[in-house]
Amino acid sequence: MIKLWMVTSLELAELFVSAMVHLLYAFYIFSTAVAGDISKNVNDYFLKSNVDVNDDYQSQSNVEGLPPIVLVHGIFGFGKGRLGGLSYFAGAEKKDERVLVPDLGSLTSIYDRARELFYYLKGGIVDFGEEHSEACGHSRFGRDYREGQYPEWDEDHPIHFVGHSAGAQVIRVLQQMLADKAFEGFEETNENWVLSVTSLSGAFNGTTRTYLDGMRTEDGISMKPISLLQLCRIGVIMYDWLDISWLKTYYSFGFDHFNISWKKTGFRGLVDCLVGNTGPFATGDWILPDLTIQGSTSLNSSLQTFPNTYYFSYATKRTRRTMGMNIPSGVLGIHPMLFLRVFQMSQWRFPQDVSPPYKGYRDEEWQENDGAMNTISMTHPRLPMEHPSRFIRSDSECQTLQPGIWYYKIVEADHITFIVNRERAGVQFDLIYDSIFQRCRKHVFRKIPQTLPNQSPRAPHSPS
Repeated sequence: MIKLWMVTSLELAELFVSAMVHLLYAFYIFSTAVAGDISKNVNDYFLKSNVDVNDDYQSQSNVEGLPPIVLVHGIFGFGKGRLGGLSYFAGAEKKDERVLVPDLGSLTSIYDRARELFYYLKGGIVDFGEEHSEACGHSRFGRDYREGQYPEWDEDHPIHFVGHSAGAQVIRVLQQMLADKAFEGFEETNENWVLSVTSLSGAFNGTTRTYLDGMRTEDGISMKPISLLQLCRIGVIMYDWLDISWLKTYYSFGFDHFNISWKKTGFRGLVDCLVGNTGPFATGDWILPDLTIQGSTSLNSSLQTFPNTYYFSYATKRTRRTMGMNIPSGVLGIHPMLFLRVFQMSQWRFPQDVSPPYKGYRDEEWQENDGAMNTISMTHPRLPMEHPSRFIRSDSECQTLQPGIWYYKIVEADHITFIVNRERAGVQFDLIYDSIFQRCRKHVFRKIPQTLPNQSPRAPHSPS
């Protein structure tokens, strides 16, 4: 009895500390964005910028022939236009002349985000699909992107994609949707609309952190009754139900298509969401179930690595092997919000009374991590079957590239080293993003496949 009480007390203490650390970091991000906006408005008021029209015209003409590079944010992320002038990618988008940074739902499911990304680029009203919308209990249609950011997007005008964290999996799902012609009214789509995919700490095979935060190891879908994710769930429901317009314009979790607002559901709607009768957390149509090992394995079962697309991955880690065990690699190099999770994930053991998430699972393989993702999960798609891959130690090894293969590199960094705060990464920030953009512009190009007898050159076969 005493042992049970002590364990419960420690778990509650850990929950309190984790909640406070995450709240403080969220407050820091929000206040930084507000301070930046105030400073910008003051400068704009007192200083009038002198813009050379000819320079603008020249800059615009220089990018006409360049395929866009699209940066896709991860969980709790945001795109251009949210949080004022704050950049999720810490200003990396300024390193190239033609970069797009879409704002997708920060907590919506991988599926919903992939649908939204398509219409952000191509234009039109987001269509989540009739069957999916009915099953998940939300409106079929979402935001209207009108003309889109790249309406000419097709096989002859493909795009480079760069995804951080869950954003990498969003890109993979979008490419599969293009191959499956899953967008009504756009029957000409195919996988060759994607020229290259670059992953930065990508969430390919799930993470054990989801279980530490509150997902049940038994199924990878439901949540523990007392956990960090339960606190998050309550906060998100209240935020969307209150529907404070200026606040949601500043930052949105992306659940508008669930119609949680008090204006539409009243107090009864709030109660139904909180007790788990309706809403994204009731139907499982949010991002955390997609990030468990079970959820990622299920998602990956229908995703391919395509033969005409170039794939790159930067896997990050902040652990080292000492005396036969993994421990955090120092203190100063790990963000305070992630240090506890780096340690917990490095000691992770799947419960013995629960079936492992897949055949051949070994705890030791999942202990290297960056505080949010396991390093083994970030290299390339492995579950339920391993995709073609090649480990590289230096970007110079990427001079001669083959499509259809995941080239991956392991980098000493935590999960948020290369986002939000550029100063934390130092010179490594420029090395990473410069190599990504230079590869997209110089080394990655599509070769026309050789035509065999009775085979169309525009219909390459994909591996099953």
